[in-house]
Amino acid sequence: MRDSGRWNAPRRRPPWWPENEAWPPAGRAGWAGGHRRMGFWRPVGCLVVAFAFFAAGMVAVASWAVAALVGLVSAPPIVVGAGVIALVLILAIVLTLGRTLRRMTQPVDELIAAAERVEAGDYSARVTETGPRPVRRLARAFNTMSTRLESSDQRRRTFLADVSHELRTPLTVIQGQLEAIADGIYPADAAHLESLMEQTRTLERLVEDLRTVALAEAGSLQLALVPTDPGALVEEIASAYQAAADGRQVRLTASGARGLPTVEVDPARMRQVLSNLVDNALRHTPSGGAITLSVSEPEGASVLIEITDTGTGIARELLPHVFDRFAKGAGSPGSGLGLAIAKDLVEAHGGSIVASSEPGTGATFRIRLPSHPPMPLRSDE
Repeated sequence: MRDSGRWNAPRRRPPWWPENEAWPPAGRAGWAGGHRRMGFWRPVGCLVVAFAFFAAGMVAVASWAVAALVGLVSAPPIVVGAGVIALVLILAIVLTLGRTLRRMTQPVDELIAAAERVEAGDYSARVTETGPRPVRRLARAFNTMSTRLESSDQRRRTFLADVSHELRTPLTVIQGQLEAIADGIYPADAAHLESLMEQTRTLERLVEDLRTVALAEAGSLQLALVPTDPGALVEEIASAYQAAADGRQVRLTASGARGLPTVEVDPARMRQVLSNLVDNALRHTPSGGAITLSVSEPEGASVLIEITDTGTGIARELLPHVFDRFAKGAGSPGSGLGLAIAKDLVEAHGGSIVASSEPGTGATFRIRLPSHPPMPLRSDE
């Protein structure tokens, strides 16, 4: 008997069961378990065998019909008709399988050809997203990869062109002045040598900036993070640039609330960021203008540092690209890397930087850094 998929022996001992053997028999449960496991595969196997016999029968009937039509054997008309129908069905199945295989293999062939183009350096290769779902997903991933490779290659070419242009300027000046000194046009006095030294310092700063950009791009920028008081950091930068601001007759002030949370930053790198921003502000703020550095704690676990000037501002067409590499306004003496480096360094600290400006009224740069609870004071403080 079978109850809920399990084999059940009779409750009472059958009269034909041997007297010297126990009832129920040992191993009944194992036999029943094996019988249940066979329950799934038995119909599947039967279907496979039935399909094989059906296919063989169709082939046999079709072959018999073809042989009868060409006069090799004799067959009743009903067999010939069934054979013709079987032959048509076989041809239809073969054509359907062929189209299906072609639909599956064509996108793969296209992917192989596009991959060979990418291997040869043609990053514009794209494929059509057709075929079964896994093949479409593969084609979509390939197109995304090709797009990123093409964009990366374009940025690399642009970067190399901009680097070549920026390096050419100081090198051309150095070469021209050295040739003039060698030809006796310029004397090798302190004034001309100081001009050469200034160009070499410009070249050194440019090379260091390029190194910082390369490290940030590769994700290899090393940061020595320590808890830092943001207010003290801002006041330190303001003090360092106070003499330069006084020389340009620009009012430079620093303000901020006391007891702000600390920020986990690399002080040297953050000084570089703030120095770049203050240096830019000084270059674009005329005499009589003002530059303000402020620190505050907005809502959320963050500290906000703002650098605001009353200078010429940023052109509207340049503002969306102000943090791009080598982006600079007309007449700017810098290399166009300062703000790009500032953005890379701030983001490496887990922060963000944005710029806002109205031409003719100045610009504001806002740096938001993740904050930490204030450091506890020692008992002797």
